[in-house]
Formats: sequence, C-alpha cells, structure tokens
Amino acid sequence: MALQPSLRPLIVAGRYDAPHTLDIFIDYVCPYSAKIALVIDSVLKPLLDAGGKYDGKVKAIARLQVQPWHGTSTFTHEAALAVARVSPQDFWKFSLVLFKNQGDYFDIPSSQLTPLQIREKLVALAATVIGKDKAEEVKDLLTLKGSPNGGVAVTDELKYTIKFSRQNSIHVSPTVLWDGLVAGEIGSSWGEKEWTDFFTTKVTV
Repeated sequence: MALQPSLRPLIVAGRYDAPHTLDIFIDYVCPYSAKIALVIDSVLKPLLDAGGKYDGKVKAIARLQVQPWHGTSTFTHEAALAVARVSPQDFWKFSLVLFKNQGDYFDIPSSQLTPLQIREKLVALAATVIGKDKAEEVKDLLTLKGSPNGGVAVTDELKYTIKFSRQNSIHVSPTVLWDGLVAGEIGSSWGEKEWTDFFTTKVTV
C-alpha cells in the first residue's frame, strides 16, 4: 500500500520494497492494539526482518488509527509521529513503551489533565526512549504555533493517517489488511503458529 515518504518509519518489519504488505491499524489507547503490537515485535519482526523466513517478501506497516471516542488518542498519535520525525529508528521502540504505559492515557486517569499536561507527559515518556535532548525537539513539534486553529508541526502527518483510514473504511483497531484487502481472520491473539500458517498460504514470491 501507499505510504508518504515522511512516514517511512511506520514500516516496522520487513523491507520497504517487499512485494507483500501487511497494514496493521493500531490505536495507542486500545488494549487489543497493545496485544497485536507485542505480536508484531515478538513474531512478525523475526519472520520479516533481515534473516527471517520472509525477509524481502513481506513488510508490515503500523497504520496509526486515531479512535476519537478516547480523548487522548489524538495526543498519543501526535507524539508517536513527532518521535518518528526526530528519531525515526526509535519510532517502534517508543510505540512499545507507549503501549506499555497506555493505562496512563485511558479516559479516567487522564480526565483531570489539560491537553498541555498530556503532551508534557508524552514528551517525558519519549525522553525515556530517545533522551532529553531529542525529547526537546519532540516538545517543539508538539507545541501549538501559528494560527489559533492550526494544530502542531505533525498535524499534516496525522491528517494523512486519518484520511488513509477513512478512505479504506477502517472502523476498529486492530484491523489488518493483506495486500490492500481486509484480512478479517487475523486477530490480536494470533501467535507464531497462526501467522506462519497464514504466510504459508498467502506469500506467493
């Protein structure tokens, strides 16, 4: 599937030019997305990255799926996009840390925080992954500037991810596409056996 160049860090497993594509739509405050994120890290990356059985054949793209019924969803995705810009190689590492700490951004724990306070928490979390100096760059990207309703520096990337989800009629997270079509059989609880069986029947290169 298409991916604008600035979002190449969202390819979290496999090579950029691999002919088969898994688009995995995830939301940072969705518990089921957290489950599939762990699977991406423990199962898919070993299979798709260098030396894996499907190295050069399949790539996996983390498609950021903002769920607007969770108030902090937009902020968490903005933070991930800012990290992707400042420290592309750490995007997925930060994503995993964000999933590990997602409870801090659930509706009730975050209900008394202002948007600025939520962004400050996310910058502090980013600092644990990319260091304080780069986290200051993330903070700058997440600072409201310009027009009163102009968003932050990564708003355009956020718009792209949302528009991509909408045009593909993605409603829930996680949802997985295989070569552009929804693969409804794939679940967040799939393990190595299920994924290996899936690739055995689907990979044609």
